[in-house]
Amino acid sequence: MLMQGDYVMLTVGISNEICRDVTKDHTAAAIGSGMLEVFATPAMAALMEETCMKSVQDELDEGCGTVGTGLTIHHVSATPVGMQVRCVSKLVEADGRKLVFDVQAFDEAGLIGQGMHERFIIENDKFFGKAQKKLEK
Repeated sequence: MLMQGDYVMLTVGISNEICRDVTKDHTAAAIGSGMLEVFATPAMAALMEETCMKSVQDELDEGCGTVGTGLTIHHVSATPVGMQVRCVSKLVEADGRKLVFDVQAFDEAGLIGQGMHERFIIENDKFFGKAQKKLEK
């Protein structure tokens, strides 16, 4: 980790993995993105964002975090309730505060989704305060 200006430069190659059991709460029918009880695309997207976020959080300065700003994914295979999904992320670009991740998801039968995710490093209090000011308008 290097400092550049007033933010941390993260090392390309940082990776992470999270496994999750698919329950009815994660299905398209439950989330409202479809009618079937299979792992929902929005649930896969959320797992991908979480995996990326957690991969770098411990490397950031205290009081800092990341926010997702872009997600381009393809959901290529359905996963039924009862299977486990494994999500793997890898930081492939770190340009100042901008972070870009390659992310893939697998079930026990193979690849179910893949894509790219962009996040930006932020100061938590400053970012949250800006969002809260919208309530004052």
